[in-house]
Amino acid sequence: MLHNTGKLAGCTVFITGASRGIGKAIALKAARDGANVVVAAKTADPHPKLPGTIYTAAAEIEAAGGKALPCIVDVRDEKQINEAVEQAVEKFGGIDILVNNASAINLTGTLETPMKKVDLMLGINLRGTYLTSKLCIPHLLKSKNPHILNLSPPLNLNPIWFKNHTAYTIAKYGMSMCVLGMAEEFKGSIAVNALWPKTAIQTAAMDMLGGSGIGKQCRKVEIMADAAYAILKKPTSFTGQFVIDEDILKTEGIKEFDVYAVEPGHPLLPDFFLDQQPEDLAKQMEEHGATPAFKSGKADSAATGPISDMFNIIRGILSPDIVKTTQGVYRFDLSGKLKPTMAFMSGKLKIKGDMGLAIKLEKMMAMMKSKL
Repeated sequence: MLHNTGKLAGCTVFITGASRGIGKAIALKAARDGANVVVAAKTADPHPKLPGTIYTAAAEIEAAGGKALPCIVDVRDEKQINEAVEQAVEKFGGIDILVNNASAINLTGTLETPMKKVDLMLGINLRGTYLTSKLCIPHLLKSKNPHILNLSPPLNLNPIWFKNHTAYTIAKYGMSMCVLGMAEEFKGSIAVNALWPKTAIQTAAMDMLGGSGIGKQCRKVEIMADAAYAILKKPTSFTGQFVIDEDILKTEGIKEFDVYAVEPGHPLLPDFFLDQQPEDLAKQMEEHGATPAFKSGKADSAATGPISDMFNIIRGILSPDIVKTTQGVYRFDLSGKLKPTMAFMSGKLKIKGDMGLAIKLEKMMAMMKSKL
């Protein structure tokens, strides 16, 4: 692993989404240098399914040797970001580094993606990154070696990375486009770069996408923390770069990467937006015991006809958010030309039609309930 050098000692690092995962790992790496870390994230109270809060992360940062400022921040909320920036400047005297780590993911096609999910991804990934950068830049310009680091991929325009999850790709590439634009706009003043993993990283999001069997195909978050550290200790002349974690660590003299593996020696799953095809990723996940929550367009396109069309209509109307809001269950009556009618019920789910269709609807409702 990459050793700390002390170069971030006394620096103030503002990290979005730092209560867990990669964001927290970067925070802890900086803390070991003696950095001040602003933990800007939403989770103030323990989450039933996700580990950590801004306060537990802050405690770990201080135990590692840094100073911490936990701030409740939804990056879609300009007021909350402003308040966190002001608190950071008041407590630590300025901001030297911004890490835009907060992100939302939903790997579904155009017809299957509710607009609320589209707005969420664009709001957090693109707008949140742009807004947080905008509010931190006046303070970064006063720093001796300011950096903005976005956790976003290289801009691979191969259509294969758009067709199965267009909304997510647009939102994630928006973060990368911020790198392109701001690196040129602030050249000579602020280093603006992107960092992306070569392989899958074991996080709560990856567990959601691949199930319990995905972990052994992943590397640990520490590889991203080390790669981020390698970037952030460079001068501002290192800017406009789309960095892959393994590549920059090799330039730092790291030759042994098994130390970063969840299960050393096990085949690793390449990450999205690189050269591997999505179909190959799904196949590799399944071969090693994982259950991908996404499939290639080919698999989806095989399901055609009136029943498939009906389910597409239902998915567009009845989202998990609607179910959660109404706290109800629904009955689907199919008849004639298979035009579905939907009725709200307060009692037990009832489905009219053949048994096979009933099973499919039962599974769909169970899936919706599992997301609440």
